[in-house]
Amino acid sequence: METPRRVNWRRLATDRRALDAAVVVACLALTVLAVKTPWAALPRPVIAVAGVLGSLAQWPRRRRPYVAAVVGSVAYALSGNPAPALVGVYSAAAFGPRWLIWVPALAGWAGFTAWSWIDAGALTVADVAYAALGAVLAAGLGAYAATRAALLTSLREQARHVEAERLLREEQARAAERTRIAREMHDVLAHKVSLIALYAGALELHAGENTRLQEGTTLIRVTAREALQELRSVLGMLRAETAEELPHNASAEPGKPFADLASLVSASARAGQPVDLRDDAGSLPPATARVVYRIVQEGLTNAHKHAAGASTTVSLSRDDASVTVSVVNDAGTGGMDLPGSGAGLVGLAERIRLVGGTLRSGPDGDGGWELRAVVPWLDAQSGDDAR
Repeated sequence: METPRRVNWRRLATDRRALDAAVVVACLALTVLAVKTPWAALPRPVIAVAGVLGSLAQWPRRRRPYVAAVVGSVAYALSGNPAPALVGVYSAAAFGPRWLIWVPALAGWAGFTAWSWIDAGALTVADVAYAALGAVLAAGLGAYAATRAALLTSLREQARHVEAERLLREEQARAAERTRIAREMHDVLAHKVSLIALYAGALELHAGENTRLQEGTTLIRVTAREALQELRSVLGMLRAETAEELPHNASAEPGKPFADLASLVSASARAGQPVDLRDDAGSLPPATARVVYRIVQEGLTNAHKHAAGASTTVSLSRDDASVTVSVVNDAGTGGMDLPGSGAGLVGLAERIRLVGGTLRSGPDGDGGWELRAVVPWLDAQSGDDAR
């Protein structure tokens, strides 16, 4: 864990105003040395004034880079202090338009050449070449810094977009799972409320002369019909067609536990995925069976996609409070080229979280993959009553 002092130093080192101030102070310090030595053939007051003006021109180098480059180059020619010229050319190349990079390079070359002429009273080919080399290097470093900064900004923006898209996909998967759960509730409740209304109507016909029974059955029938209408008005919009619909009879039937789960396993086996079903749970409450069906469905789908042809084991066990479901596949030779959004597990985790269960997915330690979930009993009856 970083100490507050270290964090403050890092923040100070990345602050633009602090960096610009440090540059100006360094240029002024070199100006003092240029006056003391001196570094130019001109009088010391000229060296001092030129050096100070060139150094101070580097303070607004981000807002006015060409001013910093030109003034710094002139200051170098008069004072012999190269720092303002190098910083100005670098800043103009870094913060100015790319197509005008020749301007600071030319200004730097002119400043370097002028200093050689003032200092020696003449110019040589070597002086001109060294001046051009220094100006090009400073401008090239500035252009490289600008390109690198733009690239890092672009990569950060792409990373933010990717993260935002991932969060959006997860939220869409959660919303889709909630919608599917609500649709299944609509199907189940609408069916049972319709049966209540039907039985109440039949009982009303056989009530005979019993007025109280007629009134009671009429009240039940009318109330059930109103409840059905309200339910359909609220949840009817969730009945849109989906590519994958849970069968209504996915719950366990007496004497035939997990009939549809066995059909799901058989369908996977016919598709070329050897699947072994180990059912030690027996019959389950309808709501629990629906969640278990979704877990096995998602596990087999992922096995088809990522470990086609690998041996897969579907195991179910139960206790008095929950059902444990696991789908384990061996290491496959390769996945199938199937499209997918990667949000299946997100939606499944949301479904299981809503019912109070847990989900874990990851390598099983033997090169394969395991999807393991614990689903609590979702009906009022206990585990013993559902056996």
